[in-house]
Amino acid sequence: MALKEIRKAAVLGAGVMGATIAAHLANVGIPTYLLDIVPRELTPDEEKKGLTLESPEVRNRLSNMGKQDLLKNKQKPLYRDSNIDLVTPGNFEDDMVKLKDVDWVIEVIVENMDIKKKVFKQVEANWTPGTIVSSNTSGLSINEMVSDNSAEFRKHFLGTHFFNPPRWMKLLEIIPCKETTDEVLTYMHRFCEKVLGKGVVFAKDTPNFIANRIGTYAMAYTMKLMEKEKMTIEEVDVITGPPMGHPKSASFRTLDMVGLDTFCHVARTVYDKSTDPAEKEVFDLPPFLQKMVDKKMLGDKTKQGFYKKVKDESGKQILTLDYNTMEYRPQEKARFDIIGKTKNAELAEGYKMLVEADEKAGHFAWELTKYFMVYSAALIPEIADDIYNVDRAMRWGFNWKLGPFESWDAIGVKESVEKMKAEGMKIPANVEEMLAKGFESFYKEDEKGALSYYDFASKSYKTVPVSAEIISLPALKKQGKLVLGNDDGSLIDMGDGVCCLEMHSPRQAVSPMFVELIHQAIEEAEKNFVGMVIGNQAGNFCVGANVALIMMAAQGGEFEMISSAIKSGQDALLKVKYSRIPVVGAPFQMTLGGGMEIVLHCDRIQAAGDTFMGQVEMGVGLIPGWGGNKELLIRFTEGLRDDTKVDLLPYVQKAFEAIAMATVSSSARHAQELGFLRKTDKVTVNLDYLLHDAKQTVLGMVLEGYEPPRPKPIKVIGEYGLAAFKAGLQNMLWGGYISEHDMKIANEVAYVLCGGNVKPDTLVSEQYLLDIEREAFLRLCHEEKTHERITAILTTGKPLRN
Repeated sequence: MALKEIRKAAVLGAGVMGATIAAHLANVGIPTYLLDIVPRELTPDEEKKGLTLESPEVRNRLSNMGKQDLLKNKQKPLYRDSNIDLVTPGNFEDDMVKLKDVDWVIEVIVENMDIKKKVFKQVEANWTPGTIVSSNTSGLSINEMVSDNSAEFRKHFLGTHFFNPPRWMKLLEIIPCKETTDEVLTYMHRFCEKVLGKGVVFAKDTPNFIANRIGTYAMAYTMKLMEKEKMTIEEVDVITGPPMGHPKSASFRTLDMVGLDTFCHVARTVYDKSTDPAEKEVFDLPPFLQKMVDKKMLGDKTKQGFYKKVKDESGKQILTLDYNTMEYRPQEKARFDIIGKTKNAELAEGYKMLVEADEKAGHFAWELTKYFMVYSAALIPEIADDIYNVDRAMRWGFNWKLGPFESWDAIGVKESVEKMKAEGMKIPANVEEMLAKGFESFYKEDEKGALSYYDFASKSYKTVPVSAEIISLPALKKQGKLVLGNDDGSLIDMGDGVCCLEMHSPRQAVSPMFVELIHQAIEEAEKNFVGMVIGNQAGNFCVGANVALIMMAAQGGEFEMISSAIKSGQDALLKVKYSRIPVVGAPFQMTLGGGMEIVLHCDRIQAAGDTFMGQVEMGVGLIPGWGGNKELLIRFTEGLRDDTKVDLLPYVQKAFEAIAMATVSSSARHAQELGFLRKTDKVTVNLDYLLHDAKQTVLGMVLEGYEPPRPKPIKVIGEYGLAAFKAGLQNMLWGGYISEHDMKIANEVAYVLCGGNVKPDTLVSEQYLLDIEREAFLRLCHEEKTHERITAILTTGKPLRN
């Protein structure tokens, strides 16, 4: 039976995980049934309404609740609220027959083997051959849960373990059962990676698979070591966070987010299945953890765990648990000399410094590191066939910057093994064999940037598999593809006549050097390339202009310099807009202020699914200065015919609100709803493929016969609109909704969007709007309250409402 293309899905289980998986399927346009059990009792509200147990509203209560909770979820599982319309609630008794019409069934019910086996029998009774079925279990046996099903069903069955929350966590572990066909595995690998945007690793059917097996071991060992060394929770979290390449949430803040009951359940799975006494000892969790579970100190879900937020007369305060007394106390600042020293070092160098430090923090980090490294190596090939799947699982599932084997390379494999042996530690045979062959690192990179890993099975290095559709800018540079550049940016040859303008300035802020490079890059690209992508592979696309430089210049009275810098940026982006070649912007993550202005001037935008785009200059007391006002005005009015009499005010109002309210999209699809992206702009869900897709968009435009846009006059609303905005802002000031400085900034936004004090329906040029934008920007640069706002952002990271 031919495999069915996934166009419709069903999720069984409408709890938080099931509902958010359904939400992510909806995010990528897949209609999804969300089913759960039928309640056996009425709620008081249902009784008041006169409902019965047979009422559809009652029978679908749990799935309806799961669906509605998606809109309340602070983690925003939906790209845009309207995606919820693709989720259809139902129940296991009335709606299992609908499984005949879907292409993928995902089970996300309680982690109980008997219940899962029963549900899969129900599924098969309503199953159409060719439909893929999977379990989202976090660690139960994939083979066991379908042991009562037919051989044909098992051929289409596998584990698909999403990490929570599904929209945001990259990792998806695929676990085949013995009969899963290669066709199913190949299809699901591609589908989960390209359509759902996941980082896929292949795991074996062992307790907790890869990430949870190693992650829970590291967490469990951390707690045992903390008790042994008599350290505090704060001390441990200072060590096990960024200095080790782990998130700022470190160990115990992470556990609070995960939920202690969930962690204990996952750890218990390994404890019950393990036959290794040493492993069982680690997974035999400390008594204080069970006490916390008994007292409902489960973390964020019960508002108390290892940390607890309280309010007192001085405001909000964070308390920390003393695990000896089981009482909360004020949080204490943990300080270690070595932690301060690692902050300015590269991660690998800092990690090595940490584990070699002859002080309390160093000893703790070394003990923890050596045990989870050795544990990880000993689990190959039990949990996975290769090290790169293990490292990817930990990076994508736990947000570690270095997986266990990458960490081992960072601290030095040979030297660390010698130290472990001197301390009486048993080294896994596979690592001993690697060193005996003269290989002293798990990974190596060649001169062209290609990465190889040590394969324990063949006892040799193999190339880390990477899709041809994933473009690496660092690798291209190593291959001699750098065309030109400076400290803050590079122009790189991507092949096929397309170049990439990459920003790599500090914190991804637009600097004068990068603006200069835009000028140079467009000139170079028009001579020697058919098209350009503007993108990068940093943490964010661009956080905006370097406001620290603006602040310094303003305080020094260098307003001519500011004016010149703004003019240069405006001219650079006009070059982008009217270039003779197609230019495609590839934004992702934070695309704010000047970053948004860059992509607004591109011919087309290929945005990552998670793109947070907005003109946020209001927060620093300024307005967009590089044509952002103009471009939003064009976007919101471009559908209007020039020869018709239309009141422009509602359309200008949309642009005004976007800028004055510093609206930021929650996704690329939301940015389309807001009008920041056009309907012709495209979205790439998996960030790894963004530059490839942007390049293909460029090549597509070339094949279509690209014609550069021509400057057109812009109809503005003039003094009529300006009067309306001023009146509205004055009312908001009187009502206490905005401050006087808010009003001053917003009036400048209105002045630019209305085209200044001209007659309604006047036609003006882009350059005219840029000129009045620059003048307005400079007026605000003179304001002391603007300086205060910039200072607040630079020192606290939070906007000041003054």
